[in-house]
Amino acid sequence: MKWMIVEKGEELAQVAYQFLKQEIERHPEGLTVGLATGSSPVGVYEEWRKDALDCRHVTTVNLDEYVGLSPEHPQSYHTFMQEYLFKDVAFKESFVPIGDTEDPVRESERYEALVRNRGIDIQLLGIGANGHIAFNEPGTPFDAKTHVTELTESTREANQRFFDRLEEVPTKAITMGIGTIMEAKKILLVASSERKAEAVRDMMEGVATTDCPATVLKRHADVMVILDEEAASLLSDDAKRTGRAAYLNFMKV
Repeated sequence: MKWMIVEKGEELAQVAYQFLKQEIERHPEGLTVGLATGSSPVGVYEEWRKDALDCRHVTTVNLDEYVGLSPEHPQSYHTFMQEYLFKDVAFKESFVPIGDTEDPVRESERYEALVRNRGIDIQLLGIGANGHIAFNEPGTPFDAKTHVTELTESTREANQRFFDRLEEVPTKAITMGIGTIMEAKKILLVASSERKAEAVRDMMEGVATTDCPATVLKRHADVMVILDEEAASLLSDDAKRTGRAAYLNFMKV
């Protein structure tokens, strides 16, 4: 696992986008990018929309979708991606799980096969305050495939800001499993704000445990973590120095 520490969230978005852009430009023959939703990637997508990068050779696959929400629902992740990225950036193909399917388990199996057939070249991730990645909550097996998951109350409360009332936040989601995510060739995780600091510390300095799903990333061969100072605030002094130096070296390239 490698990491960079920037001062503020604005810089984080710029650096993360440049990291993604480098990968896209290295693969003019085509590649598949895994995309995340929620607050963590919004700044990255803003940088992406401002750029004139040709992405017509890029396929995207999203991590998850709420069970019960149609693609047209204002809080669905189909709508989220359309608003924050797809309306301004043209891709070869883009895929998001279907949330309002009559059989979410079968949809999970279909989506798992779709993702594995294409393969993910680089996966963008955020991290939840409880250490979840995608909607893989604490306790999810590390070998889990795409599946239907029950959302914890803390996750639903964190996502309430996108809805009028907590009661409107779905209780289930279809999510890529941890095992599916770990099949990506490269992983880029971004985290900002003090609210993520404990999860970031556990991910980077703790042992790999399903109590903090993100700790599995320590077992992946190619992971870059980009943090702002608040998210990195609980890391050891050595880890902070390493991350700040890595950022300065990245900016020199």
